[in-house]
Amino acid sequence: MSDVMSYLAIALAGIVIVLDLLAIISVFKSDRSVGAKALWALGIAIFPILGLVFWLIVGVRHRHRHRH
Repeated sequence: MSDVMSYLAIALAGIVIVLDLLAIISVFKSDRSVGAKALWALGIAIFPILGLVFWLIVGVRHRHRHRH
C-alpha cells in the first residue's frame, strides 16, 4: 500500500472514531432509558460504521420526533 493510501486510511479511521464518539455522547444526552442508552452505545462501539449509520437513520429521527 502506498503512503498516500495509508494516510487516507488513517484519516478515514480517525473520522469514524470521532463520529462514533459524538454519536455515543448524543446517545447519553438523550432522554432514553438507561438500558436503551447502553444498547445504543454498545451497538455503535461494536459496529462502528453500521452502528453510526443506524443511529443516524433511527436514533436521530426518534430524538427529533419526541422534541416537538
